[in-house]
Amino acid sequence: MESPFYIYLKDKVHVRPEHLPMLMQLIHKKSVSKNEILLFSGQICSSIFFVEKGLLRLYSADETGKEHIIQFAPENWFLSERGSLYFGTPSDFFIDALEETSLVVFDQQFIDRAAEISPEFRTYNEYILQNHIRELQLRINLLIGSNAQKRYLEFIKLYPDLTMRIPQWMIASYLGITAESLSRVRKMLAHQKK
Repeated sequence: MESPFYIYLKDKVHVRPEHLPMLMQLIHKKSVSKNEILLFSGQICSSIFFVEKGLLRLYSADETGKEHIIQFAPENWFLSERGSLYFGTPSDFFIDALEETSLVVFDQQFIDRAAEISPEFRTYNEYILQNHIRELQLRINLLIGSNAQKRYLEFIKLYPDLTMRIPQWMIASYLGITAESLSRVRKMLAHQKK
């Protein structure tokens, strides 16, 4: 049976069938428990994670211990701390598992080697990086220029199945609002649907 990562490479990245076995030899799989931390703040990130099953998050913690969630990564998403990975600097972020999670783990050497083996992979990697930059710009704009309701509606668009999988305080953290504000937004939207 083909793994979700194999299917992703074949169907989304359009890697040629003859290149797939070579690429699959360059990765390793890992299962992690709920709440397991994959990257601590202060560590240098050396891995990129592809979620086959489960859910990861990238977040920081301020001096009071309050968490600020930057990104969630459900099935078929990639997650890494790109700045630390690329520049070899200590991370300001944590990565942990919010559920029992099955991962494909690879490093920058995989990216470089995969780009040599497969021109399709090189093109897709460039697309992913550009899309990541675009998404970050949109997210920054939402955080500084949109109200709580618009932020929540955009969250639902980006992560349609996560509202039932994660605690509301995490959604509020991601949106940069309080849990109470999120509760008010959800009540208002529920009332509008009636």
